[in-house]
Amino acid sequence: MMEQKHYTFDFWHYASLDELPAEDRRLVERARAVCKSAYAPYSGFRVGAAVRLSDGRIQTASNQESEVFPSGMCAERVLLYQIQPLLAEVSIETLALVSDPDKAVCYPCGACRQVLLDTEKRQGSPIRVIMTGAACATVVAQARDLLPFAFMLKK
Repeated sequence: MMEQKHYTFDFWHYASLDELPAEDRRLVERARAVCKSAYAPYSGFRVGAAVRLSDGRIQTASNQESEVFPSGMCAERVLLYQIQPLLAEVSIETLALVSDPDKAVCYPCGACRQVLLDTEKRQGSPIRVIMTGAACATVVAQARDLLPFAFMLKK
């Protein structure tokens, strides 16, 4: 029997980055600063990611491209894959994304959404995601909201 279902989630839109709480603005600024270290000679699309950890530390990373596409990696996956082996004892509370150029809001690609969800599952707590553009931001309370039909090997 066919059954129609609905999926909804809450998100917050900030028309100005100045409307973000101070703690989130600082995280966005750290992501913006690391954006300069991106290696993106092929796409010209530089992305910076910053996370706030449960112990208050902030870690950052940027995207890295390769001539042997698709061997490059998005900023958020570089960051998440770096944190897991080095800082597995702390959880990620919030992740901020910034891009250059930044005309549109920087949303994670599908692979990054899956890795964010895998990280939430592994750490047992949600990861807030702040996605920014030149003058605005969109925030979700948990990465799970970005990928309603996620790939799951185990329940």
